[in-house]
Amino acid sequence: MISDTTCNLDSLDVYVPTPENPWNVTKINHLYRRIGFGASKAEVLAALSQNDPSALVDALIDEALALNATPPPLWGFWNRDQFEAAEDANPDNDTGFYRREGKNQMINDLIQNKVRERLTLFWSNHFVTEDDTYRSPAYQSQYYNLLQIHALGNFRDFVYDIGISNAMLVYLNGDENVRDRPNENYARELYELFTLGVDNDYTEDDIQETSKALTGYVDTNDIPWGDILFNPGQFSNDTKTIFGQTGNWNYDDVINILFQQRTTQVATFICTKLYAYFVSPTCSEAVVAQMAQTFIDNNFQIAPVLRQLFKSQHFFNQEAIGAIIKSPCDLLICFYNELGFQLPVDINDYVRGAVRVLGQDVLNPIDVEGWQGDGDWISPDLLIGRWEGVRFIINQSWNQNQQQFRDFVVGLPIGNTTDGNLDPSLSGPEVDIVVRALVNYFFPRGIADDVIFNEISGVFRDIDAFPPSYYEPDAVDPAIWRLDRPEVAEQFVALLNYIVDIPEFQLK
Repeated sequence: MISDTTCNLDSLDVYVPTPENPWNVTKINHLYRRIGFGASKAEVLAALSQNDPSALVDALIDEALALNATPPPLWGFWNRDQFEAAEDANPDNDTGFYRREGKNQMINDLIQNKVRERLTLFWSNHFVTEDDTYRSPAYQSQYYNLLQIHALGNFRDFVYDIGISNAMLVYLNGDENVRDRPNENYARELYELFTLGVDNDYTEDDIQETSKALTGYVDTNDIPWGDILFNPGQFSNDTKTIFGQTGNWNYDDVINILFQQRTTQVATFICTKLYAYFVSPTCSEAVVAQMAQTFIDNNFQIAPVLRQLFKSQHFFNQEAIGAIIKSPCDLLICFYNELGFQLPVDINDYVRGAVRVLGQDVLNPIDVEGWQGDGDWISPDLLIGRWEGVRFIINQSWNQNQQQFRDFVVGLPIGNTTDGNLDPSLSGPEVDIVVRALVNYFFPRGIADDVIFNEISGVFRDIDAFPPSYYEPDAVDPAIWRLDRPEVAEQFVALLNYIVDIPEFQLK
């Protein structure tokens, strides 16, 4: 939904750091949590030293554009007979096994690949299919490959290819759309969900006529789960009128007419979704209009719109920071990446299972409209699972290697300045400098409430190794707490387990 009620009045002009509006830890983590899935401490420190947000955005997008799609698995083009033969040879390898393998690969890519995979996840919730519906692991793999290939590419080409993909043809009944019995399902969603938006400058007649132009892609395979190809004998040769254009239109014509006759509507609809996903659920009509014009000027290339947005003053405005509720993938993958800790478990398999329980089963959104996100992610029945999902990562990391917790704290960037990092010699009452640095790192806007901050600081201080007097030195009893002591690991893990329950932790 477009609205002018947003308090973010900054423009799409390029953000250039100033002493009054510095490039700092908050902005770096904001960028990485939105454009990808979090940054390691080393990446944050590198970005601080670079002090050039635009160059960083260009580097991240260039890296995504140069990244090859994940190679398909050996079973990526199998039909059902081949899957059944594999299951006969190994009963544990049923089709569910292969679908889980495909999702584990996606989780691995989300963890590793930043921008390209952030867009891949976004588009999987735009061009929705549900693998529970079409069932074929090979279709799932082919669909995922398309998402990766087009993630930052040309949106028009994306629309063309996704509509005749095996997964989409089965999911929205395109494989049942024949000349004598046109099926309107895909034509309706092509306009309503994929390109124009609900009731946005198209009619029921347009949907009906479009469905006739999309006929002919039917499953003629004797063996299920093979490629679904065009069959001229099942194509409707009737004259069709779409958006006022009349002719014997086919699939190619539909895409051409759509992008020629509804250029502004397509660009505005897609840029509204990009804005809501990457900036804030409350959209700025003026900013979306500028993004849409960039989209049109670049012939529907996605990357230029992303460059403009992520470099902008608008994106780095304080109102945009912490304005989005973390999805399950955000919650777990960003936290895992930001800690950078070793775990004694298969993180891909864990995250795949955990996000499914938390309502984000990758490659299987809840319905054709996809996950609605935001408040839906934190319903009361999901919150406890979110807390425990993060605690699992904390506790498994602790079981694996306690030293990594202390190592993380030492050298952490101080607060929201570029003055330096936490010095291992910090001691005594300077403990709150450490706590403030940690709070600023894991909360998108830090913690302004002194009561909450003092509670967090109390948790950090309150371990058996350090009596309260250790933080209040005097001439008789000098403080002995120091940041480089091994007990700091125990303090940090206590802090992490505490902040998980604080509502602001759910924001990015």
